[in-house]
Formats: sequence, C-alpha cells, structure tokens
Amino acid sequence: MLDALRGPWPWYVVGPLIGSMVPLLLICGNRLFGVSSNLRHLCAAALPAGIQHFTYDWRRDGAWNLAFLAGILTGGVLSAAAIGVPAPGISDATRTALDSLGIRDISGLVPATLISWDTLMTWRGALVIIGGGFAIGFGTGWAGGCSSGHAISGLADLQPASAVAVAGFFTGGLLATWVILPRLLT
Repeated sequence: MLDALRGPWPWYVVGPLIGSMVPLLLICGNRLFGVSSNLRHLCAAALPAGIQHFTYDWRRDGAWNLAFLAGILTGGVLSAAAIGVPAPGISDATRTALDSLGIRDISGLVPATLISWDTLMTWRGALVIIGGGFAIGFGTGWAGGCSSGHAISGLADLQPASAVAVAGFFTGGLLATWVILPRLLT
C-alpha cells in the first residue's frame, strides 16, 4: 500500500478526484477554490482595520479556504513523515536541458543553482527569486486567484475571466521557460 502512495498516481485517478471538488464546492455553496486567496484572508485576519482591500468578513468568506490550506500543510507533513519524501522524478531530456543551462545539482526538490542563499546574493539569483516572487504575487492578486483556482474552479464555472487568466498563466510559463530563464542562466 505504501509503495502505491509513494509513486505518481495515474491521471484517471487524480483527475476525477480533483474534478469532484468543483461540484462539491457548488453543493456546499462555496464557489471559490484555490490557495492564493488565503494570503488575503490571513492579512484580513491579522491587519488592523482601515485598509479597504482587507476589510471584509474573512471568517465567513475565507474560513473554508483557510481550513483547506491547513489540510494541505497538515497532510503534506503527515504523509512525508509516514511514507517519506520521494526523490524527484526527472526525465533524461530534462536533465540534459538543465545541464545546458548550467544546472547540474538536481538532487533536492529545488536545484540549489536556482534557489539558495548563495544564489540570492547574485543579481541573477535575486532577480529570479525576488522578481519571480513579486511577479507571482502581483499576478495572482491582479488575476484574482492562482492558476489552479482559475483552471479548476473558474473554468468549470464557465467564468470568462478564468479563461483569460489561464491563457495568461500558460503564456507566461512558456515565455519564462523558453525565453527568460535561458537568458538569465546562461
């Protein structure tokens, strides 16, 4: 049983599990699904009143998402403790592509060449880590959610804004992978 949990699950198992979240949320009366909105809920809970963006009933609007986030974190910690953290499965083609960009140590979950304190102290590393974090945070706020929330919940709910957001996420990901990162890393 543990061996089945350690490896990747097939699409025909994971797809329906993820897809079942949308009707479940609609039945429960909640149309929002995603992780990024939790940052807004946490800020609304922790910040003093007066900032209009954070002035709303976060207990009513965000309690389910906050519980979902706590479940993700708790489930991740418990499963890592119970079955361990598997080595990342990286294909030979990906290894070759990363090697051509100068990324040779891919032993951890994140290549140290890309994300480490030493890398952060270089202008390229700072641009990738800080600039990338800002771009993700700004984009998520501007789009009104993250890629998983828009792609799973928004598209299933036939939201035109989600279709635009998902197209933007994919376009940005392709540009970053094929244009920006190769120029920054070589």
